[in-house]
Amino acid sequence: MSTNKSGEIAVSLHYDGQNAPIVSAKGEGDVARQILEIATQHDIPIYQNSQLIQLLSRVELDNEIPRELYIAVAEIIAFAYRLKDQLPNTWQQT
Repeated sequence: MSTNKSGEIAVSLHYDGQNAPIVSAKGEGDVARQILEIATQHDIPIYQNSQLIQLLSRVELDNEIPRELYIAVAEIIAFAYRLKDQLPNTWQQT
């Protein structure tokens, strides 16, 4: 989840642990606030980066993020997993 509070834009990403993340929800204003409220209710980490949110908001719903954003989004996903002291189900600990 990424947000830009100044412009009230939110983008939700879905990551299945195997494929590239997809944009699962996005919106501005009231829709952005609803996305953030749902994320908060479900204890989903919220990440704020105005430059990244501008790029992610251009991706169509249910589409994978572009390759150019893989590293930035991977760092956010890894951070979110560390916050919850978890790994994706498909990852094996070595």
